Amino acid sequence: MADKSTTHEVPRGLEMSLPARAENVAVIRHALAGLAEEIGMDEAGVADLKTVVTEACMNVAVHAYDGDPGPLNVLAEPDEDGLTVIVRDSGRGIRPRADVEQSSLRLGLSLIAALSSSFSFSGGIDRGTQVEMRLPLVGGGAREGGPSDSAIATPAEGTEIEVGSPELLAPVLSRIVGALAARRDLPIDRVSDAVLLTDAIAAVAPDKFANGSVKLALVDSDVGVRLRLGPMEPGGAEEVRSGLAMPDVGGSLETLADEFAVETEDGGDYLAIGFSSPAPAP
Repeated sequence: MADKSTTHEVPRGLEMSLPARAENVAVIRHALAGLAEEIGMDEAGVADLKTVVTEACMNVAVHAYDGDPGPLNVLAEPDEDGLTVIVRDSGRGIRPRADVEQSSLRLGLSLIAALSSSFSFSGGIDRGTQVEMRLPLVGGGAREGGPSDSAIATPAEGTEIEVGSPELLAPVLSRIVGALAARRDLPIDRVSDAVLLTDAIAAVAPDKFANGSVKLALVDSDVGVRLRLGPMEPGGAEEVRSGLAMPDVGGSLETLADEFAVETEDGGDYLAIGFSSPAPAP
């Protein structure tokens, strides 16, 4: 019988760093659901994953920084049997608090522990916190080891996502951009445009990245959503742009975006794509 490890390569995972705000939890949930579906997690498992990730990330958004800006770091690493997720902050840590806040935190962690096949929680006063959760594809069983302790450093107002394999672009990219576009109150047709364009880019781009991994820089503001995707091999971004052409009907899918540009930095190519929010009514 063939060695399974040589016949099926498990996709590498995701690293995300976002501002620790409640509205960003949906972005994380969408991205991890896309990864989970890609590795074959069943519907019930994806539902459990969304629940535990929401609880862990909301704990950070509510408790970590006392309302000040700060990063929320999420690492997810799949293997043949499931998905290990680490949610980490660098905030004030868990300290004794009374009444509602302490009770709600205990409830959230209890729910995470109940839905995960393995679960650990660590941290201290002014040392941040870390929650590690293991979600199986089918059954239980804790995984030995876990993702590395490295995290993406990013300003509190910025978002960076590192996709460990270009093949994960399709299940992850359109979900994230679609969630952000919807949050910025873009009309339904513009959200559809954003998803259509990012799906097309994901289909054309996988073999263009310089080091086999993909970095997404996202800016979500009152004026819209801007995505920067790379680094690609020199000329790679222009090749992706060419791949969006529609010769049968004329034009290109790039016109679905309000901004579409090729940028060069440190010898690598990047695509910059923007979708603008509608102007407020007078």
